[in-house]
Amino acid sequence: MDILYINENQVSLNPATPPTCATVTGGFLWVDASHEEVSADPEAWRAKIAQITGTHIYDLHLKDVTNLAHPSYFDSTQDYEMVVFRKLALNGEAVPKPVDDAEEILKRRMPAALSKLATQPVSFLLVDKALVTVRSSKSRTIENIRARLLEYKTKTDGSTHSNRLPTSPEELMLRLLNAMVDQYLELRQPLTQQLDRWQHALLDPRRPFNNWLALLDSRIELRKLDSLCEEQHDAMQELRDHIVDTHDGNSHAKDLLLVRTNDVIEHISRVLNHARRLEASLESAVQIHFAAMAHRTSEIMRTLTVITALFMPLTLITGIFGMNFEVMPLLKHASGFWITMGIMLFIVIVLLGYFRSKRYLEGRV
Repeated sequence: MDILYINENQVSLNPATPPTCATVTGGFLWVDASHEEVSADPEAWRAKIAQITGTHIYDLHLKDVTNLAHPSYFDSTQDYEMVVFRKLALNGEAVPKPVDDAEEILKRRMPAALSKLATQPVSFLLVDKALVTVRSSKSRTIENIRARLLEYKTKTDGSTHSNRLPTSPEELMLRLLNAMVDQYLELRQPLTQQLDRWQHALLDPRRPFNNWLALLDSRIELRKLDSLCEEQHDAMQELRDHIVDTHDGNSHAKDLLLVRTNDVIEHISRVLNHARRLEASLESAVQIHFAAMAHRTSEIMRTLTVITALFMPLTLITGIFGMNFEVMPLLKHASGFWITMGIMLFIVIVLLGYFRSKRYLEGRV
């Protein structure tokens, strides 16, 4: 567990004298811990947080912090606010899947972009003058933000090499949330490209589509993304309402928090709308695929019907001349065979002309 002291000019990591909320006069604390550290000894971690912040974490919230399957949500008490947000587990962050599951996914040829939709929770506890985060030890998003904060420097002329430091725990949390939501926005292009490939495969008449299990898995993943974004949107909306109702700071600070919260909500809405559009596009491609298959079957049946209609009178003529009568017209005539073949050819020409006049032989549209 690391403690970062953030003030207007600098960020200190694990100061020699461990700070507490009671001793902090300017700035605030960021207490950063991993799921592994908290799960190893939850009571010791809670006691440490109480020592630093002077706030006791409730049992239910302590269980939520250690629950890796917890959905995104917001809750508040008289002493602190809690936000759980499910972020994308990028390469190296996700829990390895069993070998059998990995082989099954490979067999179904799940699109690479959809296989990146593994998520993990990040818990935020907002205390007076402190932000407590519990996340995966391999979370690159938080590690990158920590590195940028620690590299923050002020120039001699008063300007900075990077954006200004956050001035409150709420602002820092919203910056972290915004960075996590941006990961979902970066998935839009690869997701669109992957589903465009599905659509081309579904509508390719030269190669029949047979990878239906992978297609079903893709639809399931898109629905998971839809549900995930709805949970995130609801949590951020509740956080916004909480800021509007309870924030006691000056109007400028409150407006800044609302702007950042609205920005996060807007980014989540964009991801949600994009996921729904992709799901609708995939559903439309499947419907077009079945419509094209039905049209192709109809074309084949029409061709077979025309061929059958052409041969029915010919079959009738051959059946008549195949009857065992001794006296039949043209049976012993020297040109009887050619006369019969001419009649058959005439019937075929007449039928073809009739079918063409009725537009039965038009080419495919």
